[in-house]
Amino acid sequence: MANFPRRRGKSGNPATSKASRFSKFVRVPAADAAGKKTLRRRGIYLLPNAFTTAALFCGFYAIVMAMNQKFEHAAWAIFIAMILDGLDGRIARLTNTQSEFGAQYDSLSDMVSFGAAPALVIYEWSLRGMGKLGWLAAFVYCAGAALRLARFNTNIAVVDKRFFQGLPSPAAAAMVAGFILMMNDLQFAGNQLAWVSWAIALFAGLTMVTNVPFYSFKDVNFRKSVPFIVVFLLALFFALISIDPPKVLFPIFVAYGLSGYAVFFWRMAKGKPVSIVQTDHEH
Repeated sequence: MANFPRRRGKSGNPATSKASRFSKFVRVPAADAAGKKTLRRRGIYLLPNAFTTAALFCGFYAIVMAMNQKFEHAAWAIFIAMILDGLDGRIARLTNTQSEFGAQYDSLSDMVSFGAAPALVIYEWSLRGMGKLGWLAAFVYCAGAALRLARFNTNIAVVDKRFFQGLPSPAAAAMVAGFILMMNDLQFAGNQLAWVSWAIALFAGLTMVTNVPFYSFKDVNFRKSVPFIVVFLLALFFALISIDPPKVLFPIFVAYGLSGYAVFFWRMAKGKPVSIVQTDHEH
């Protein structure tokens, strides 16, 4: 097996490759016909990047719909972007088409779909009439998403894989979009709920940049057999959502947004380490 030179950081620890900082598009050695591992060349692959482009389109579409005062369309576009964002990385791994380009492109798409789009949608829907306080809350959300994505990309190698460091940007976007959907379904106008929207935008934006741990579901083994009751509960879950999506989705993401704080204070009460960053690997 060929030995590849290991680049070392300033402290003497081997420096990880730039691509290894991304969970969904990590470049991994590919095995050739003889079983030897070779570094796969950089490239642009159509299938995963098509899903990323579709997610980016949904984010842009949400902004356009908000400008046209079609907020229900904008909110659903953000939810569709979240689904597509969850698929592109899995497709890249299944088809062995991970690349550094895909990792960078995915982050830029996430910034539009889960950073700029939700901030602008909630501003147009509810915060515009608040003046400076309104656009400052929208900016805090947008800046929080940008900082969250940048920190995720740089800390991916040193965090506990079972948890996210701070609220994931898709979940924050779903919280904002879910609130708009539910209030529209209940026939509330955005200007009637300006202060509630302001609080949600600030909560989501600030929670994204905290060190509060949020369960990532990455340790769930989908290839392992499960009891029949699990499949039944999953079917029941989707049936519950289909009954009234606007009234079901928002509480789910609010519960997830609060779950991190529950884990945080539970760990603190038990005297366990609150930080999920593995400081012994940092340099």
